[in-house]
Amino acid sequence: MKTILFLYSVYALVPALSVYGYDITALYCYQCVSTHPGCATPFNWLWHWSQPCPEANDKCVKIIERKGASEVITRDCLSSLRGIRTDIPADHYEGCRPAPRDVKLANYVNNSIHELDIRRDYYDSIEWCFCYFDNRCNESNSLHTVLIPLLLISAVLTVLL
Repeated sequence: MKTILFLYSVYALVPALSVYGYDITALYCYQCVSTHPGCATPFNWLWHWSQPCPEANDKCVKIIERKGASEVITRDCLSSLRGIRTDIPADHYEGCRPAPRDVKLANYVNNSIHELDIRRDYYDSIEWCFCYFDNRCNESNSLHTVLIPLLLISAVLTVLL
């Protein structure tokens, strides 16, 4: 009987969280560029709020672009970057891998302005890091640190009642 009451309290907790703006089914990722304050290598999670990814089966992405000593880090959802970037690796599993070279990019273009970077060969190395097992996995803690205490409180209340 107590197990059934516990399950009912958990099922009552999920709509209560969705009322406060939590989307339980969405993957939450940080969305920022290292030119923003707090988004560089010492990531400050207090400055950047995570956003829910738009697609159901999405992944968090961290792109590290290096040119000499300078480094640009981009954090976002994979579905948000698909329309912009053509150098996405085919393997989207957990982990980091180098970006492939797009051989079809700028083949029939005679461009004398090098600053446009239409061939996307400015950076020496581009590395894509994918993660999807945990919310906010492209740098910080997960939502489970909020959900576990709430579930424990509902379990204690169920036992006491």
